[in-house]
Amino acid sequence: MMAERLGVSKATYARMEKGDPSVSMGAYAQALFVLGFGAIFGEFIDQGKDEQRLLMGLDQVPKRIHVKRSGKPR
Repeated sequence: MMAERLGVSKATYARMEKGDPSVSMGAYAQALFVLGFGAIFGEFIDQGKDEQRLLMGLDQVPKRIHVKRSGKPR
């Protein structure tokens, strides 16, 4: 039974089939892996392939790093 393979209750699986948004993303992710779509899901969440986020991240990188030196020993 598919619910058992996903590790969810029959009620949760029925809600998943209906597309209920209250079902956790983890349950849907598990379904993708069980159905053999794990690699596609992995590419979807790969931050290295998110070009827009990478461009935004470059704007936040400091141009110079200043080290504050105190007279206190570490």
